[in-house]
Amino acid sequence: MKILVIGSGGREHAIAFKISKNPSVHKIFCAPGNGCTALENKCENIKESSIDDLLNFAKDNLIDLTIVGPEVPLTEGIVDVFKENNLKIFGPGKKAAMLEGSKAYSKEFMKKYNVKTAEYEVFEDKEKAITYLEKSEYPIVIKADGLAAGKGVVICEDFKEAKDVVEDFMVNDRFNGAGKKIVIEEFLEGPEASILSITDGETIIPFISSKDHKQIYDGNLGPNTGGMGAIAPNPYCTKEVLKEFDENILKPTLKGIKSENLDFKGIIFFGIMITKKGPYLLEYNARMGDPETQVVLPLMKTDFLELILESLKGNLKNSTVEWKDGYSTCVVAASKGYPKSYDKGFNIEIPKPLEGVFGAGVKEEKGILKTNGGRVLCTQALGKSLKESIDAAYGKMKKIDFQGIYYRKDIGKIS
Repeated sequence: MKILVIGSGGREHAIAFKISKNPSVHKIFCAPGNGCTALENKCENIKESSIDDLLNFAKDNLIDLTIVGPEVPLTEGIVDVFKENNLKIFGPGKKAAMLEGSKAYSKEFMKKYNVKTAEYEVFEDKEKAITYLEKSEYPIVIKADGLAAGKGVVICEDFKEAKDVVEDFMVNDRFNGAGKKIVIEEFLEGPEASILSITDGETIIPFISSKDHKQIYDGNLGPNTGGMGAIAPNPYCTKEVLKEFDENILKPTLKGIKSENLDFKGIIFFGIMITKKGPYLLEYNARMGDPETQVVLPLMKTDFLELILESLKGNLKNSTVEWKDGYSTCVVAASKGYPKSYDKGFNIEIPKPLEGVFGAGVKEEKGILKTNGGRVLCTQALGKSLKESIDAAYGKMKKIDFQGIYYRKDIGKIS
């Protein structure tokens, strides 16, 4: 098989690494990939990036399967275009991807199908939003409606902060149009959990739970990032929590997907908050999370590629997913200054081979790896206990260096 993986992050590197283990896979093209995928077994980076260019590449190179990593091409309708051209592609259609592409649409979907979620209001008028905030209880959550690279959610402690966020999103247009419409949501308290799942539109199979660490600094302080590390399984996802998640979130979501006739053969990601009143759904993602993918896939005993193919056949009702015993941890190394401005182009010192390193903001020049983004790479490790996996992931990180390297020291050690 020849496979095309779209995306450039640690998630896509982890996907390519996992499916490369399937003996039927001959070649994996990464579009555009990164410096680490360039050196990965069976992988070759390509420059094609537009939907038309990717479509032509898939046709010309007789690609057997395309796997879409990031959210943007999904919301732009790449799955619909490929299917119209009789090409096999794993991911939701454009309408289904709106479950992630629009916070307002997803909240209305949750409300319509009785998915347990926080109370909310949607605003496109700044003055109406501010009037609502004047009468609100705090803290309160403000979300950009559109895609904002994981940075479009702010918890506001008081009215002044909330007003400033509204100005930033709606007037200053921080997210290039994604914050022109906003969702103002009731604040929920408790540990968060990520539950990646696979669906064929008729069945949803949840994967092992995980926990992301969003804030840039230790102690869950500072601005949100794309994710600074993760652990799996999530210790807060007890059997009781998972049972409530199944009844109050997963099943009504599946009912909604069927009722709305959404074309969804792909990954549906549930971001939940575990409160004293049980789990609430915070958001859907229409693809795998980053860095959750990097901890979940190494624990998967089932062949991931075979699972994807069963999804595309509409045959998940006859599938099961098996998991390894133990725990998984990943720690993200970022460039100094991230998530704000940062410099690039520093040499990365990394022992070779170092199993369990997934590149993201990395470029390769004549065999030398250099920093090329905010989140540069992550180290991942398994362990019989959570502590063992944490210690092993940090042990790997200590062997890596580049100018300005920064990583949190408390991944997996804080709720």
